[in-house]
This record gives sequence, structure tokens and C-alpha cells, in this order.
Amino acid sequence: MQKKLTVTIDEEVYEGLREVIGPRKISRFIEDLVRPHVIKDELYSAYKEMAADEVRESEAHEWAEATFGDVSNETG
Repeated sequence: MQKKLTVTIDEEVYEGLREVIGPRKISRFIEDLVRPHVIKDELYSAYKEMAADEVRESEAHEWAEATFGDVSNETG
């Protein structure tokens, strides 16, 4: 079942949504953005799926290691 929700946003943001997303697709776009933050089962499922992707995990590990190295070389 769907529920109607009224949201107030800046006019410039609204026009950007209409231009980029399309006037009849804004609700779906916002729902897709919000859903992982409020439906925990889907969030956990997405994390599990990402963790199972060995190539992605390897790339993420390399990125994290490089980032940590950058931080440890900073002077305060």
C-alpha cells in the first residue's frame, strides 16, 4: 500500500529534480534514496551482497589502505 506524503523543498531543488529526474518520476527517485535508510532488512541485505563481491571488496580495501597512508603522512 502506498501513502501520500507532502514535502516542502526549495524551488530550485524542485526544478532540478524535474529537469534531471523527470516530472513523473520524483516520488520513485526519493523513495529509492530513502528506503535503505529506513528499511533495515534491505540495508543489511545490500551490505551482505556488497561484501560478497570480492573484486569490490579488494578495491575498497586498497582504497582504504591508501587513504590511511595519506592520513598518517599529514603534519598537524
